[in-house]
Amino acid sequence: MNWKRLTAFLAVVVIMFGAIAWTSPALVKDIRLGLDLKGGFEVLYEASPLEGGEQVTPESLKETAKSLEQRIDANGIAEPEITREGSNRIRVKIAGVTDETAIREMLKKPVNLTFRGPDGTVELQGNDFVQNGAKVEFDQLGKPMITIKLKDAKKFEDVTTKLTGKTLSIYLDDKLLSSPSVNYPITGGTAQISGNYSLDEANNLKDTINLGALPLKLTEKYTQSVGAKLGQKSLEDTVGAGVIGTIIILILLVVLFRVPGFVAGITVISYTWLLVVVFELMNATLTLPGIAAFVLGIGMAVDANIIMYERIKEEIRSGKSLLSSLKAGSKNSFRTIMDANVTNIISCAVLYFIGNGAIRGFALTMIFSILVSIVTNIFLARLLIQLLIRSNLFTKPGYYGVKEAEIRAL
Repeated sequence: MNWKRLTAFLAVVVIMFGAIAWTSPALVKDIRLGLDLKGGFEVLYEASPLEGGEQVTPESLKETAKSLEQRIDANGIAEPEITREGSNRIRVKIAGVTDETAIREMLKKPVNLTFRGPDGTVELQGNDFVQNGAKVEFDQLGKPMITIKLKDAKKFEDVTTKLTGKTLSIYLDDKLLSSPSVNYPITGGTAQISGNYSLDEANNLKDTINLGALPLKLTEKYTQSVGAKLGQKSLEDTVGAGVIGTIIILILLVVLFRVPGFVAGITVISYTWLLVVVFELMNATLTLPGIAAFVLGIGMAVDANIIMYERIKEEIRSGKSLLSSLKAGSKNSFRTIMDANVTNIISCAVLYFIGNGAIRGFALTMIFSILVSIVTNIFLARLLIQLLIRSNLFTKPGYYGVKEAEIRAL
C-alpha cells in the first residue's frame, strides 16, 4: 500500500470539505435573492419625452435608469436590479419591499433638473437647455469644466445678470449637485461651469444636465408582484427538490460505480460549493430560473462523471490495468465531454445575448456552472481517482463496478 498517495487523497478531501463547512453558512446568508424568492415587485416602464417632437436617446435612457437607482437608494432600499431593454424601456426589480404603491409612485415621477438662485427660486428648468448640449472640456490648466448651451440666450442673460456675484445652484429633484458662482452676465446662450471637479464628477454633472434637457415620462407597461411568503415557499420547495434529487443521484452513482461513484459525490459537492462562491464573487442575484439552471448544472456535472467512468469500466473490461484504464478512459471521454460543454456554452451565450430578464439569468448561471463543472468533475475527479489507484488500496475490478467475469483476456 502506498500511504503517501492515500494521505494526499485524504488531505485534499479534508481540506476541501473543511473549507466548505467553514465558508458555507456565510455564503448562503449573503446570497442575493431575486423578488421571486424574496418577495417584491417588478415593473416594466416605457420612456417617452415630456415634450413632443423629441426622441428618447440611449444616453437619456441610461441616465434615467441611473436616476431611478439613485431614487431607490435614497429610500433605503438595497440592491435594486435595473436594466434597459430596447430603445425606450426600463425594467425595475426590487425585492423585499413593504410599501409597493409608494415606491411605484416615486419611481414614475419625471426627473426634475432645476437651476435655483440663493433664495431657492427656480430660475431655469432642465428643458431650457439644448438636448445633449452639455460637454466636458478642459481649461488652460488642464482642469475639467462643463460647457452648456441654452435654447433662449436672452433668458439666460437675464438670469445671470440678476445673479452676478451670487450662486446658481444645480438640483436633481431635491438633491444639490453643484453651486457654481455667476461671475458676470453671460450672453450668447453658452456658459462654462468650472470648479474643483474631478473628471468623473464633471462627466456625471454633464450627463445629468443632458438628462434634464430631455426629461422623460415613465409609463407602466407591465407589473408583477410576489408576496414574501410565496417567495419563501418557492425557495424552500425548489431547494428541497434539488437536494432530494442530488442525494438520489449520488446514491445511484455509488451503487453503479463503487469507488468512482464515491469520488463523484465528492466532486459534485465541491462543484456545488464552488458555484456558490462564484455567485458570491459576482454579486449575482439568485432567482427561480437561476436555481433551475443550478440544479440542471448538477445533472450535467454528474453526466460528465458517468461518461468518464463508463469509459474507464470499458477499459478495465478489455483487460488493461487500473492505471492504464484510467488514463485511456479519461483521454477517450475528455473530447466527448468537452464537445458537449462547448456546445452548451454556445447555446447559453446565444440565449444571454438575445434574451432578457429571467432568460439571461438562466443562461449566465448555466455558463458558469459548466465552467466550474469542467474544473471539478473532470480534472479534480481524475486527480482523486488516480491517487486512490496509486495507493494500491482499491485494486479489485469490483471496486470500480466491473465483475471479474466481464474482463476479457489480452
